[in-house]
Amino acid sequence: MIILGIDPGIAIVGYGIINYEGNKFSVIDYGAITTPAGVPLPKRLKMLYEDMSRLIGMYKPDVISIEELFFNTNVKTAITVGHGRGVAVLAGANAGLEVFEYTPLQVKQAVVGYGRAQKAQIQQMVKAILCLDKIPKPDDVADALAVAVCHAHSHRFNEELRMKN
Repeated sequence: MIILGIDPGIAIVGYGIINYEGNKFSVIDYGAITTPAGVPLPKRLKMLYEDMSRLIGMYKPDVISIEELFFNTNVKTAITVGHGRGVAVLAGANAGLEVFEYTPLQVKQAVVGYGRAQKAQIQQMVKAILCLDKIPKPDDVADALAVAVCHAHSHRFNEELRMKN
């Protein structure tokens, strides 16, 4: 199963594409889609959509996993990130892909085994699980890979439950 993990944003969208077969991971690609500050929001969203659609067309993932929006205190930032997240979901839906959403807590539990894990712990586990030489940068990229790993673990768990019933 090829999984496209996404850490949504507007300035930086992290993405990680992994293959998960027989409880084994292999990394296909990872990186970040960026949009320049100062460009009007509609144009930035269009850029994100086009780049996300290009990634989907190039790697043909089976599913998309995306982190749910974590809202803290800055409403304006949350709304802007929400726009970027919506564009990523739309690109997946338009490609006919099923989109799975995970909270930051779910991602931390799936990758580290502890829902209150620190960012550095998540990054180290992503590096270890995926046998990478170094922690992917920027942080958004490591987060996207973590979301993809989360989906792989969740999918495996759900498949095992289905087989028992």
